Amino acid sequence: MLEQELKKFIQDHKKMIVLCIGNDMRGDDAAGPIVAEKLNQKILSCPEKYSDIKVVNAGTVPENYTGLIRSESPSHIIFVDAVEMGQTPGSLRLVYEDEIANYSISTHAMPLSFMIKYLKSFSDAEVILIGIQPKSLEMFEKVSEELKEGIELLIMDLQKTLMSKDP
Repeated sequence: MLEQELKKFIQDHKKMIVLCIGNDMRGDDAAGPIVAEKLNQKILSCPEKYSDIKVVNAGTVPENYTGLIRSESPSHIIFVDAVEMGQTPGSLRLVYEDEIANYSISTHAMPLSFMIKYLKSFSDAEVILIGIQPKSLEMFEKVSEELKEGIELLIMDLQKTLMSKDP
């Protein structure tokens, strides 16, 4: 289901930024940085094929990347973050722009809804969040097996949609 929703979201993209958010010292909050690392490995393996996609590991300060977003002028922005959704750990969900304020998102300082409002002040980019349900956000915890499984599913879906140039 995620794959079909993603395809619909990105169907007319010209340039895309995947902004991955999280703290790799807080257990499953490392979801965003792990996704960034895995996606960037795919992009580096064939950069000419993926020239319209930029993946950024924003860590805990996604607001520090607003200048980059402004300079890149993407048509689509996908945020990836650990999100408390009341689901099974490792579950994935697309959270649309108008729903983002309703979820407890990660451990960063600025609410993502504020950042999106700011981005909208200078950009017409379509925005979506891919939420990954964490099991634990405790300091110095290891990433849970459930989250690792969710990330693998997400990487497969992203590969099929974002990185596939085939119709």
